[in-house]
Amino acid sequence: MQSESARMTTAHEASYRIQYPNSLQRAVKVIALDKVSAGIVDEVSKQKWNGAAFFTSLSFSAPNDQKLDAWLQDLTGRTLGLVAEVESSDFVVVITAAGEDARAVSVVADACKMHNKTLVGLVVPQDDTDDDHISESLSHLRPYTKMLVVAHGTDYVQAMLTALRA
Repeated sequence: MQSESARMTTAHEASYRIQYPNSLQRAVKVIALDKVSAGIVDEVSKQKWNGAAFFTSLSFSAPNDQKLDAWLQDLTGRTLGLVAEVESSDFVVVITAAGEDARAVSVVADACKMHNKTLVGLVVPQDDTDDDHISESLSHLRPYTKMLVVAHGTDYVQAMLTALRA
């Protein structure tokens, strides 16, 4: 008698398998919130990704009359509108180095809220970062993100983006 495992690997049973990926490609926007994380984003972007777009700079003006004016700069130096990029995404990932100023996350969060997009936050501690700096960065991102992770190094960031199918 054949085992269940052996039976499932027969050509006849294999013909019932779905022959295409289990999900569509995701449009993920990865945004660095500070200069240190811009280096991390630049390094991570060199890997092969499925539909992820990487941005190393965020600039904005104060909202007036409920209009958010913010711009992203991609790796090639092109400037693109934050709101349009968020609108065309499935979700957004922001990256900040622990101890750096991450308050700009509120601008990204406003754009995500405007278009009902999920915001994921990654805090990357540096070698000399203490727990207070990590806690401070977490406190800036916590109110806005659906998922918040302390990612120890670029390998961890890559693993997180892979897990999110970026």
